Amino acid sequence: MLHPCIHLEALNYSIWKSKGKPNGKKPAPEEKKLYLEPEYTKSRITDFEFKELVMLPREIDLNEWLASNTTTFFHHINLQYSTISEFCTGESCQTMAVCNTQYYWYDERGKKIKCTAPQYVDFVMSSVQKLVTDEDVFPTKYGKEFPNSFESLVKKICKYLFHVLAHIYSSHFKETLALELHGHLNTLYTHFILFIREFNLVDLKETTIMDDLTEVLCSSSGSSSNGSGNGSSNSAGAQNHVKER
Repeated sequence: MLHPCIHLEALNYSIWKSKGKPNGKKPAPEEKKLYLEPEYTKSRITDFEFKELVMLPREIDLNEWLASNTTTFFHHINLQYSTISEFCTGESCQTMAVCNTQYYWYDERGKKIKCTAPQYVDFVMSSVQKLVTDEDVFPTKYGKEFPNSFESLVKKICKYLFHVLAHIYSSHFKETLALELHGHLNTLYTHFILFIREFNLVDLKETTIMDDLTEVLCSSSGSSSNGSGNGSSNSAGAQNHVKER
């Protein structure tokens, strides 16, 4: 399978591991969104024009492009999360929350499962790892076809990866800042958002919760509004109550 024309290896993430267990304590609410502070949103590790970088090259098959980029984003988002996993425990993150939205995991039978953030992320990474290493789903051998369900699976993966990125910003930006990895996170988020927008891989309603950040980070990266104006107003209204997904 062709490799994507992206070079995020320069991120050089450090990896930490944690085995936190839930004890019923609720995390302290964040007073303000530090990640929206201008001094932090300006931080990047590269000046790439990501809008051009995510576009499908003329000579590459669409499914090949989606597969290679999705796999790469999975690995880098997993690495980014690992840098703060020591702080994302059952004690500090009793639920998988992004601002005032709480996410639930759904098993293969569609059963709704309430879990802590680290458990949710583990579900995400384990399920995605299983998919991207399955030759019947993400083929790497010449001549092997992608399944008819491939695009829907990619959309599902990207939705879950977005949840992980959003959780890092909403619950662990202080730790990311302390580790001086906010530039890496901003770069990864910008690249990922422009990629999923380019190919309509995640419903705009799903990403509305982070529209304020998306507007700031992507406006200078060639991103079109693509509905972000309406999304921002919806996001503001969503802060008045806890939503479940």
